Amino acid sequence: MIEFFRHLLQEFELPLSNPVLIFSLILFIILLCPILLKKINIPGIIGLIISGVIIGPHGLNILAKNSAVDLFSTIGLLYIMFIAGLELDMNEFKANRNKSLLFGFFTFILPLSIGFPVCFYLLKYDFNASFLTASMFATHTLVAYPIVSKLGIAKNQAVAITVGGTILTDTAVLIILAVIMGSSQGNLNQAFWVKLIISLAIFSAIMFLIIPRVAKWFFKKLESEKHAHYIFVLSVVFFAAFLAEVAGVEPIIGAFVAGLALNPLIPHSSALMNRIEFMGNSLFIPFFLISVGMLVDVSVILSGPTALIVAGTLSVVAIFGKWIAAFFTQIVFKYTRTERQLIFGLSSAHAAATLAVILVGFKAKILDENILNGTIILILITCIVASFATEKAAKKIAICEEEISHEDADRDQILDEHILIPLAKSSAAASLLDFALLIKDKKSSNPVTLLTIVPNNNQAEKNILKYRKAADKFVIQGSASEVKINTIARIDHNPASGIARTSKEIMSDIVIVGWPRKTGFIDKIFGENVDSIINNVDKTLFICRFQKNFIEEKRLVFICPPFSERGIGFHLLMQKVSRLAQELSIPIVIYGEERTYQAIQQIASNLKLNSKFGFKNVSDWEDFESISNEIKPTDLVVVNLSRKGSVSYQSIFDKLPTKFEKYFDSNNVMLVYPQDDRKESAMDAYEDFTASPLAKGIEAIEQIGRGLGSILKKS
Repeated sequence: MIEFFRHLLQEFELPLSNPVLIFSLILFIILLCPILLKKINIPGIIGLIISGVIIGPHGLNILAKNSAVDLFSTIGLLYIMFIAGLELDMNEFKANRNKSLLFGFFTFILPLSIGFPVCFYLLKYDFNASFLTASMFATHTLVAYPIVSKLGIAKNQAVAITVGGTILTDTAVLIILAVIMGSSQGNLNQAFWVKLIISLAIFSAIMFLIIPRVAKWFFKKLESEKHAHYIFVLSVVFFAAFLAEVAGVEPIIGAFVAGLALNPLIPHSSALMNRIEFMGNSLFIPFFLISVGMLVDVSVILSGPTALIVAGTLSVVAIFGKWIAAFFTQIVFKYTRTERQLIFGLSSAHAAATLAVILVGFKAKILDENILNGTIILILITCIVASFATEKAAKKIAICEEEISHEDADRDQILDEHILIPLAKSSAAASLLDFALLIKDKKSSNPVTLLTIVPNNNQAEKNILKYRKAADKFVIQGSASEVKINTIARIDHNPASGIARTSKEIMSDIVIVGWPRKTGFIDKIFGENVDSIINNVDKTLFICRFQKNFIEEKRLVFICPPFSERGIGFHLLMQKVSRLAQELSIPIVIYGEERTYQAIQQIASNLKLNSKFGFKNVSDWEDFESISNEIKPTDLVVVNLSRKGSVSYQSIFDKLPTKFEKYFDSNNVMLVYPQDDRKESAMDAYEDFTASPLAKGIEAIEQIGRGLGSILKKS
């Protein structure tokens, strides 16, 4: 027994050496800090940093700064930069790249301009030391980025330009570091610049030309191996970080570039994205924040007035420099005070690049111990200020965006949208569900419902059990994206009537069905079942044919016949098309008439849609070949159609499904019938006495006339 207690005491000797015990302690800190500090309205990030101060070698010395801590810290830092690049809305970033460039200029030049005179004239350092320390003020680390990601405002414009500015200013500072080091070593010659430019060019070519092609091939070949996708992504991140280091810049630049390179291939609502964020926010990023705290040596404050003066001066200059950059950005772009505070909060934290600059300068004996100690105190202060400022501003923006989205939802009646997917064959079900998860409103509490219609015969009960067993894998597929999947089995003689009845029972807003199988002339121009679904389901109906993975798409071609914009379900369709384009990071090209395009632009403005729109004018809708010639195999084709009796219905579009079979056999295609806008009247009860046969006869005569006209023209 004595031996047992002696062994137990040895395990708890400080600093801890047992890896299992160390990992357990870290996990308990990650678990408890956010929970306890939430009660007193302090951001969890601050708790993690302060925990690192307490347990670190300069605190209670519970944990030593060893290779294992350094490894997890590096992983966490790279993860922050990678997620920042991956979550960046590329359409928003491209649209605002000039704003990112200007903010990057402000957040680089203003802190540098303020910091250099302070270090040179006030603190009395030489030129190299003053310039290197001043460049440190220009850097910032996205320590507070997990806050905006968690609150769901990562696509906000202020966040987009701050992230873009981060990579620009950090790259500039790290290049300055390389130049100053070359200057101090006497290597600043033509060979130095040639080597730097060539290495960065090779690095960029590998990341933006080779890696996306390899990733696309990998995702296609191993589509079912979902765990392999995550391992592949991690491999790319760390390989990119290594390549950046070889190219002469910091690994964080490589991680961010990896995020940009993989951004178009990983939809933001996909299961893979959910896994990446889950692992980062649960383990790697908190570990990095704890390690930042472990660097802080509070005792430097007691080492004398010089260290205290330097630390205070550096902290004030760093915070003021970032605030003035955010202020100028607000003035130029007319942002609100809340957006200015968000920009300041995200850009004011100093950690990774700051520490890299100062440590390299200290080891090269350009900087002294006072600057090093002052910088470590600066890291603690700026991370705390950044966390408070970011959380306060992010909450205001999140509440504001939620109120706006609720107003839009009330107007368009999609607050609690419900998507129904009737399953005919399991082979197409996975792609239909993937599509539903991409377009689903994340604020809706309703599940995605999978429906199967079982014929009413002796095998009905066995078929229901068989369906339930097959549906289990789709429930797992949905849970990977944190979306609830509901399964329903119905017994009905007619699948179309069963779908129509169920869509009304569960009050679904969107029905997604697969492309019908060919039976003769496309089952008599789309088949009786599909035609019956179109006529009986009065909700927004998507008829989808997915031939290949979404990552191969380069454009979304949205074909809008005349008067499409007048349908009552067109606003909902525009939202879904825009969301799909954003998820896939592809532009939208509208094929239609000028007035339709102008109406779409107005709708996009009213709904605050961020997608990039192009336009192709279509004047002759009967000349379908002129449209089809412009469609490429890498285009995702979406066609807005109308049911008979709708305001935008034209008989010439009845033949479109057959033309799609002929011209777009290799494209992903969606035919969309928006929510029914046919007007009911008292005569609807007398359907048997309508002029439908006469109307069909007139349509047939019109088609014969057009055919004769074309024959006469040829002759």
